[in-house]
Amino acid sequence: MADGTSAAARKFGADRAGEYAQQSRIALAGYEACHELAACMLAAVLGSGTPARLLIVGAGGGGPEIVTAAALEPGWRFTAVDPSSAMMDLTIARLEQDGLHDRTEIVLGTVDALPQDAVYDAATLIGVLHHLPGNAEKRAILRAIAGRLKPGAPLVLAGNHYAYASQPLLLAAWGERWRQHGASADAIEARRGKILQGADPPHSEAAVAALLDAAGFAPPTRFFSSLFWGAWLALRRAGSADGA
Repeated sequence: MADGTSAAARKFGADRAGEYAQQSRIALAGYEACHELAACMLAAVLGSGTPARLLIVGAGGGGPEIVTAAALEPGWRFTAVDPSSAMMDLTIARLEQDGLHDRTEIVLGTVDALPQDAVYDAATLIGVLHHLPGNAEKRAILRAIAGRLKPGAPLVLAGNHYAYASQPLLLAAWGERWRQHGASADAIEARRGKILQGADPPHSEAAVAALLDAAGFAPPTRFFSSLFWGAWLALRRAGSADGA
């Protein structure tokens, strides 16, 4: 997992971090709704008003998973994990602004950096999986998360799926989304070329389910969709410590 995670972290250096907040909301129509529903799905499983420890993987970029979930459930506490210092700085600033720093443990690194005996009631992995190259890297991060969840604990997984070039209509609509927000034709073409070359999403919803199954999760429930993006909730199966 380290090589793929390191490569993904390099993609999100200071330059990318500076533009992330705006661009992520253009690229993902319904950005806020996805995070709000993620919190609602977790609360539906864990129970309203129940104290819980949540593992937030890929928490850099402002920590919307934490901000949204913390507002819904005051009894939840968080461990925020991200290998990019530039992206984590954005999250720390937002948590301090919202008075959430005391409820959040910051871990600059990967899930593997967490203590082996750290166990969580729920986890999120939002906007990460499609940046990891190959199925082996994807399975590795999901297994690492599963290994730190209680049996039956929920994981919210969200990110792009489908091979981009296999969905020309969705790709065209994605370009129109950028045009809707003032991007020029040349800028749209540059962005299209970048995502075609720079990401490796699972190629179908079935592929997402297969990755989760291999990592030790029950069949997922999809609760959000927006062009290439999907969001699912899956429960960790009872099994071995590594989630298998």
